Amino acid sequence: MHRPQGDFSEAIFMVDKPLGWTSFDVVKKVRHVLKINKIGHAGTLDPLATGLLLLCSGRQTKQISRLQALDKVYTGQIVLGKTTPSMDLETPFNSVSSYDHITEEMVRAAAATFVRSIMQVPPIYSAVSVGGKRAYKIARKGEEAILRPRSITIHSFFITAIELPSITFKVACTKGTYIRRLAHDLGEKLGVGGYLHELCRTQIGHYTLDQAYTLEALLQSNSLSTILD
Repeated sequence: MHRPQGDFSEAIFMVDKPLGWTSFDVVKKVRHVLKINKIGHAGTLDPLATGLLLLCSGRQTKQISRLQALDKVYTGQIVLGKTTPSMDLETPFNSVSSYDHITEEMVRAAAATFVRSIMQVPPIYSAVSVGGKRAYKIARKGEEAILRPRSITIHSFFITAIELPSITFKVACTKGTYIRRLAHDLGEKLGVGGYLHELCRTQIGHYTLDQAYTLEALLQSNSLSTILD
């Protein structure tokens, strides 16, 4: 990762979001440490995801909608044979199934069926608004919410390694795609269930993760000691 240079008060810049941080956590920390009054992010990453987060400051915040509309690329790992309500590791397992009969050929064939335009229902543990409330807040209260399916396109879904029950993948997709839902639906397609174990966003449009600053590098010239407060 390269060393930060220049003024970030009127810029579009890239950060490698750390595991466990919300996208808002990153924005809040950068705003505070770099003394930037107006700043936002273009495309939320879940706390359990890492990778490319685009930050826009000053007048560049007008670019947020355009940047959010760009296609994305993700890498990660799906684990078969177990499910969770959140479709990742945010919530405990709620089902366990045998995956002994699953073959590599079955996994690749199932993944290929998603490479097209599809209607995808967002996870209940998501920031989608339902009746003016965030879906995840409704879910955490144990209440039900009806989420409408959305049209998304999976441009590619490459299975890069298989060591069952783990599947390593790379996905290119349009905005609004939930990779947690894709992991869940792949497990459902195979009849054994599945959840998203790891996720990293590596690209947004032409912006790539290898160009991004680590959060520590971005903030160290101002107040390294406050980064992990």
